[in-house]
Amino acid sequence: MTYEVAIVADDLTGAGDTAVQFAAAGWPTLLRLGGDRPGGADGSGGDVSVVAITTDSRARPDAGAADLVRAATTGLLRGGVTHLFKKVDSTLRGPVRAEVDAMLDVLAPGTVALVCPAFPAVGRTVVDGVLLVDGRPVSETAVGRDPVTPVTVSHLPTLLDAPLVRLDPRWTPAAWAAEVRAAGSRIVVLDAASDEDLDRIARTVADLGEQALAVGSAGLAGPLAARWRPREAQAPGSAPETRPDAVPAGDPAGTALVVVTSLHDASRAQAEALAAHSAEHLRPTARDLTEDDAWAGFLTRVRTAAAGRPATLLLSTPDRGATAVDPELVARRLSDAAAHAVAAGTVAGLVATGGDGARAVLERLGGTGIRLYDTVEPGVPLGVVVGGPAAGLPVATKAGGFGSPDVLIKAAQAVRTERSHR
Repeated sequence: MTYEVAIVADDLTGAGDTAVQFAAAGWPTLLRLGGDRPGGADGSGGDVSVVAITTDSRARPDAGAADLVRAATTGLLRGGVTHLFKKVDSTLRGPVRAEVDAMLDVLAPGTVALVCPAFPAVGRTVVDGVLLVDGRPVSETAVGRDPVTPVTVSHLPTLLDAPLVRLDPRWTPAAWAAEVRAAGSRIVVLDAASDEDLDRIARTVADLGEQALAVGSAGLAGPLAARWRPREAQAPGSAPETRPDAVPAGDPAGTALVVVTSLHDASRAQAEALAAHSAEHLRPTARDLTEDDAWAGFLTRVRTAAAGRPATLLLSTPDRGATAVDPELVARRLSDAAAHAVAAGTVAGLVATGGDGARAVLERLGGTGIRLYDTVEPGVPLGVVVGGPAAGLPVATKAGGFGSPDVLIKAAQAVRTERSHR
């Protein structure tokens, strides 16, 4: 099928928090895990206008990431997509320059990438070209110490080898577009400290039309969703995407299963807050993760806990003393544990954090995507699983560094409430 908007993201949670901005603006929206079909066997996603795909390339070397993004973009262009959006991490982790170059390579000559990862609602801003997290240069935050993709340069023109272009708010969109072209670069960086600044960038992208590639996070996606009108234009203030009618799997009075695979300090703190809020908390040791016999014992504990129907069951990463464990192994093991919990038949909804881990959990459950329609809070989308035995199960996803201290408490309540309304 032909999509009007396609989002190319480097991980699943980022794809979700960006795509849900379009759902909130009234666009039928699907986060797709992979494959050629827009939805699962149940037909979900057949009316989709916006699709988000993930290349899972954030931790890959430049060349490999570029190949994945180039192939994905080529496929979308062949399918006749109208608008493309390159989703990047709001703290600019990963091979961003390589991925943006790869997209530009297959777009029309003269296309300019307008880069602004700002997401003011969650404390990410760009001021004088410097990426700030809660007012601090990104390299001085936990992101600068990220165990997989640290960001050691906060000045984006330096990091991306691209000029900073300033859009004077007194100008017109045509003047902003002319300023971008005058920079004479295939990639430009733009400041944004507010939603109004991001709307100015979206208006510039709209004025440039096919000559522009928008590159940013969920912050920029919101105003773009308003500026890129569907073919059957909606009136301002159109209702958000409505909840799908599919009857979900699971028990309406059952358990909110929360799976935390992220090693980010914020996710660890959020998991501890949830555990203190009476969640039943199971955390594997390094031995559980690395030795099959020990892992079998942990799975038995998971099945027993799920059968007991706690309001919330939390599966999280090992404590900091086990940080030498491979993050991919952590994601794979915890996704296996999640599948065992769901198999108990008592799960009302799912919360998954960490991009790689969230994808691993959904794929282990046989899902092909998420139909998105709402948010728990900024950066935390809510939807239902598409495809597989868990089709229709309410699900919320969250990037590791996003969210308020009690976001997992709110997300667990949201998926259980959503299930009880069905």
